[in-house]
Amino acid sequence: MKSSKLIEIFKDNPIVIPRYLLKNYKEFKLDLNEFLYLMYLYNKGDRCAFDPNCFAQDLSLELTDVMNLTSSLTDKGFMRVEVEKNEKGYMEEVVLLDGFYNKLKMFVIGDVTEQEDQEKDNSNIYNEIQMEFGRMLSEMEYEIIHAWFENHFSEDLIREALKEAVQNGVSNLKYMDKILYEWSKKGITTVQDVEANRRKRNASIEKKKASNGDLAIQSDVDVDLVMDWNWFDGDGGDDDE
Repeated sequence: MKSSKLIEIFKDNPIVIPRYLLKNYKEFKLDLNEFLYLMYLYNKGDRCAFDPNCFAQDLSLELTDVMNLTSSLTDKGFMRVEVEKNEKGYMEEVVLLDGFYNKLKMFVIGDVTEQEDQEKDNSNIYNEIQMEFGRMLSEMEYEIIHAWFENHFSEDLIREALKEAVQNGVSNLKYMDKILYEWSKKGITTVQDVEANRRKRNASIEKKKASNGDLAIQSDVDVDLVMDWNWFDGDGGDDDE
């Protein structure tokens, strides 16, 4: 056999296995044979004709092995075989892998969320707040900071709220929460937004000073009013006491 022919045989219809799946297939509770059979079907596309004899020949398996693998993956919700009308109008059995794609989507979302949570938990902002406040944070305060991350407040934005609180002499997480709430209402989501808002506020203060000499509040939040703020109430109402 000529070497070029041999190479062509090796190149014929290669099966592609995404590295992510190769590294994580055990997390799906699949054994190696189930995984390889699933990848074989995956490479055939979303809807391929169910031809167990052909599958057995391609994979060098017994027909009973193919049927057992099909049954196992069906029971686990990774695939199903249904009868559909083909392009020629004939009814045929087809392999559907929507269950596999749904499981993969949920797994990837969970994996990404877990990584994001780890990154947030490793954030330096907890230590920065403790250093600025001059005390240790309580367990509830840790949960509140974690909730800020879950509500998509960035670490940089939280740091700006901390800066605002310190500048106003308030070592209080309730005050920071109110600042973030007010910024959210104004559509302030980045450090650049915060700086633009400060410039606008300072310009307004200077204008008032020039007109009547009144002193204006140096923050988006009134220090006296914030003590009535209930961070567990979504509308920012007063505590019911």
